Amino acid sequence: MTRKIIFDSDPGQDDALALLLALAAPEIEVLSVVSVAGNVPQPLVTDNLLALLSLAGRDDIPVYRGCELPLIREQYTAEYVHGDTGIDGADIPAALRKAEAQHGVDHIIETCMAAEDGSVTLVPVGPLTNIGMAIAKERAIIPKIREIVWMGGAFDEPGNTTALAEFNAFVDPHAGAIVFKSGIPMVVLPLDVTHKALLPQEAVRRLAEFGSPVATACAGMIGFYEQYDVAKYGWDGAAMHDPCAVAYLIDPTLFRSRRMSIGIDYTNEETIGNTYERMDGSVPNATVVFDVEADRFFELLVSSWCSL
Repeated sequence: MTRKIIFDSDPGQDDALALLLALAAPEIEVLSVVSVAGNVPQPLVTDNLLALLSLAGRDDIPVYRGCELPLIREQYTAEYVHGDTGIDGADIPAALRKAEAQHGVDHIIETCMAAEDGSVTLVPVGPLTNIGMAIAKERAIIPKIREIVWMGGAFDEPGNTTALAEFNAFVDPHAGAIVFKSGIPMVVLPLDVTHKALLPQEAVRRLAEFGSPVATACAGMIGFYEQYDVAKYGWDGAAMHDPCAVAYLIDPTLFRSRRMSIGIDYTNEETIGNTYERMDGSVPNATVVFDVEADRFFELLVSSWCSL
């Protein structure tokens, strides 16, 4: 049985790679795509999602424009990683269609309310603004959601935006707090695992040599945004942050995880966005992923992108 998902995203090259992975997977049915301001502002993130779906020949999947700002904090973007467009490195033509008129948060609510209990999976790979807003606006969606699979946070690994905070958690920790406290089952793929998922140069060469429009775009986007990782960390390859979330849905045996009770700091400006394990005896609220079988993971990525 395929997993029905709403993909919530702020492309971002790694968001783009994750979406293309989901589109290639027979295990996943992408019901819709919702944009959220994050790596770059609206309307760029919406335009990027529309263009990526057109590139993959999937203009049948509706796109909804979501939130333009975090719930409370000032907007923080990452053009310093992803370039001015968010998906620099690939020449992807603009889509000929526009996003749906309905707001992304209302779409999430409407889709969930019309679904059977425990049947919709939300896959946010950006800030949790839309998801937090939807839960705050209509708590009746909670039993409809099977799982939230989120790329975000950092535990034993240092943050990539501050010493303690990963980007998605830092941008909207208040929305994160709403989600973490909702009672909805969560899978969290933090930097602890994504920093172990460095796509080797040989895999990028395979994509470039394959030569299809999707594979070429993937190679170009990876080539651009890996420059930041190489300069900052000295790595030989780009971290496949957001593709980890989609790969977990396709084949959870690729990963190693443990149940934890987690929280997010949204009150102290010095530690804001820090995700941490609660040590107060509270019931676990998330499956947190810490390790990946890298070679199998990379093969899944490359073969999937080449199949589109």
